[in-house]
Amino acid sequence: MSAQHQPRANPEDTRARIIDTADGLFRRLGFAKTAVADIAAELDMSPANIYRFFASKNAIVEALCQRHLGTIESEAWSIARSRGPAVARVERLFLEIVAYFKRHLLGDERVMEIVMAAIEHSWEAIGTHKDTMRTVLELILRDGIEGGEFEPVDPRETADTIMRAMTCYTHPVLVAECMDEGQDLDAEVRKSVRFLLRAITPRG
Repeated sequence: MSAQHQPRANPEDTRARIIDTADGLFRRLGFAKTAVADIAAELDMSPANIYRFFASKNAIVEALCQRHLGTIESEAWSIARSRGPAVARVERLFLEIVAYFKRHLLGDERVMEIVMAAIEHSWEAIGTHKDTMRTVLELILRDGIEGGEFEPVDPRETADTIMRAMTCYTHPVLVAECMDEGQDLDAEVRKSVRFLLRAITPRG
C-alpha cells in the first residue's frame, strides 16, 4: 500500500505509543539519559512529530504518571463499590495501592528515577489523584456509617485524616524506603488500618 493511501494513525493511539516507548527507554537507559530524539528514533519518526503531541520530555513523564495514577484509581473505585464490610474494603484499598507500587514502580533504580521525575513534574496530577483517593475512602466510610460499623463521624474529614496517617503506604518513595528496611508492608498496612478505624468503631 502506498504511503498516500495508508490510514492516518489515531492521535490517541500515537500518544499511547509515544508513552509506551518512552517508558521502555526510561527503564532501559534511565530517565536522565533518554532524550526526545531517542524516543523518536525508536518510533521511526522525527522529534518534531513527538513535539506535536508532547511539549517536552517532562510532559511525557507526566502523562506516564497520569496513566499509573488512573490505573490505581480505577482499582480503588472497584474496591469502594464492591460488597463486604467497610473495614475490609478500607484494608483492601491500601493493600492494593502498596501492591501496585511493588508490581510496577519499585525495585529498580531506573524506575525510581522515573517516579522521582513524575513527582517533580506532575504536582497537579498528583493533587487531583489525592483528592480522588480521599473521595474513594469517603465513600467506603459513608457505607460503614450507614451500616453501623462506624460512629456517625464526618466522613470527609475522617477520610482526610486517615489518608494523611497512611501517607507512608500511599507515597511510592516512602513505600520503597520501607521495602529497603525489610518491613512486612502488608502486615503493617493491616495493623495501621485497624488501629485508625478503632477510633470510629462503636464501643460495646
